[in-house]
Amino acid sequence: MLELADVRKSYRVGPVDIPIVKGVSLVLHEGEIVSIMGASGSGKTTLMNLIGLLDRPTSGEVRYDGADAAGASADRLADIRNHAVGFVFQQFFLLPRLTARENVELPLTYRGVGEAERRRRASAALAKVGMAKREHHRPQALSGGERQRVAIARAIVGEPRLILADEPTGALDTKTGAEVMALFQTLNRESGTALVIVTHDPQVAAQCPRRVVMSDGVLVQDSGVFDHKPADAAAHP
Repeated sequence: MLELADVRKSYRVGPVDIPIVKGVSLVLHEGEIVSIMGASGSGKTTLMNLIGLLDRPTSGEVRYDGADAAGASADRLADIRNHAVGFVFQQFFLLPRLTARENVELPLTYRGVGEAERRRRASAALAKVGMAKREHHRPQALSGGERQRVAIARAIVGEPRLILADEPTGALDTKTGAEVMALFQTLNRESGTALVIVTHDPQVAAQCPRRVVMSDGVLVQDSGVFDHKPADAAAHP
């Protein structure tokens, strides 16, 4: 699905280039669940931004379905992100003036989906994450766990092939964090959506079949060979 080959990313600070990701090669497969771990400053969030096509590498190749993404136009990258990738963040990033359903509708608005269809699909996504009865509430009326469920619904409403989650349990208590991880696993099992979870929590990482560790901008550990079948492949061996 997605391949990074000898990817490097540096940022210029004054006259100096600061290397953050230093020659990472990684292949992500359809339907797998991967955690990315590493200390603060290890490059894991920058790596996630490269995987999610939010940033371009300084050098190296990023290929999506075999096609060059690193050199694609800004419009092409935006199109891939909007149709193929969903994002979940620690701080939720819900717009306070909008209801839960209206927040979930946003990716579909950017696609130009009509109002009635947006509402139907947003309501269905909220129901899938257990928030059907809260769709008319604004974020300030929701708990942290409920806000994260709304954020997950927003990530899945466009039926992406890949969800990128940056510390999705970091702002939650242990019980709520466990519920969010169980929800991710259910979504993966039912839809075959691939998940990449950036986390500092070993307990979260332990729930991911594949574990990648970053240190000082380098991939220092990859737990092994991918052997998970997406839901549709399991149904049709």
